[in-house]
Amino acid sequence: MSNKSETDVAVKSKTRVKLSPPREHKVIYLNDDVTPMEFVVESLMEIFDHDSLTAENLTMRVHEEGSAVVAVLPYEIAEHKGVEVTVIARSNGYPLQVKIEPE
Repeated sequence: MSNKSETDVAVKSKTRVKLSPPREHKVIYLNDDVTPMEFVVESLMEIFDHDSLTAENLTMRVHEEGSAVVAVLPYEIAEHKGVEVTVIARSNGYPLQVKIEPE
């Protein structure tokens, strides 16, 4: 017969990490008086894969309202596309500005 004065207890702990999907960010084009509307339409089609009608409608919104959300994407993708548009605009001599904001 064994006399144990203390009881050994094994405790298992499980840590749960709740992963949430990446936070979405808005890509916003800002209007200026220099960048041609044709360039804006082309960039929306090329970089964001918008069809021509959607690209034209977004371009008109940028022109008339001063800005427009052109895409909502995870941060890394939104940032990459924003930089890509800015580089192409600058290489063509246009001051088009793009903002990235949390949704």
